[in-house]
Amino acid sequence: MVASLELTDVGVRYGKQEVLAGVTTPVLKGGEVTAVIGPNAAGKSSLFRRIAGLLDGPGSVRIEGAAALPDFGQVCYMPQDTSVNTVLTVYESILLARKQGTARKVTDEDLEQVDRALHDLQIESISFKGLHELSGGQRQLVSLAQVLVRDPQILLLDEPTSALDLHRQVEVLALIRSLAKDRGICVILAIHDLNQVLRVADRVMVIDAGTMVSCGPVDDVITPTLLQTIYKVEGRIEQCSRFCPHVIIDGPLARM
Repeated sequence: MVASLELTDVGVRYGKQEVLAGVTTPVLKGGEVTAVIGPNAAGKSSLFRRIAGLLDGPGSVRIEGAAALPDFGQVCYMPQDTSVNTVLTVYESILLARKQGTARKVTDEDLEQVDRALHDLQIESISFKGLHELSGGQRQLVSLAQVLVRDPQILLLDEPTSALDLHRQVEVLALIRSLAKDRGICVILAIHDLNQVLRVADRVMVIDAGTMVSCGPVDDVITPTLLQTIYKVEGRIEQCSRFCPHVIIDGPLARM
């Protein structure tokens, strides 16, 4: 059964400070990509950590079609910070992620899945480099391999392409969309580039100042009004072809 995710009145507190409140979504289905957008420090990372079970808070995170957290392969979370402090090689780190929470014996299937993740992300050439030798972009790709190798049903990706060049961003986001469709994964993706959102997402969730402003189909959410109210810029959405809408920024709004 394909897993789905639904949030009801979800919030997060750090001590007495409320950083996220009242986030309620429709059912987010497997096979779809939901992009989470909004300004810096809006509460996106806190939302991801709350869904992943790393933070407590009010409300409910309901998962259907899969066992309850934290079972192997159900909910996998890739944080924004992918810095490492370990002597493991790339291959070892991905294999270790594959075995997390399972029997320690390594099977042929485990090795095949590691090879598959390396191949899908085109990082076979760095398989036996130490993690400490990698660039920021390479570390980001390895972190993505570490979550993909676990066959997730709910995949939480917090800015997974922020350290990549434009070419690799396009490739990786296309891969993520393809995997969501082919494997029935429910992907929740935080990303700043609205043009990439238009390309990859089925649904958009807007977080601003710790609250959910909007959640719906891409065409309904990403509008000139959104650009003005959330990002404080004037702009428009143009359709350069049937399948390729893009955001045009005309200039910043004058601040009062």
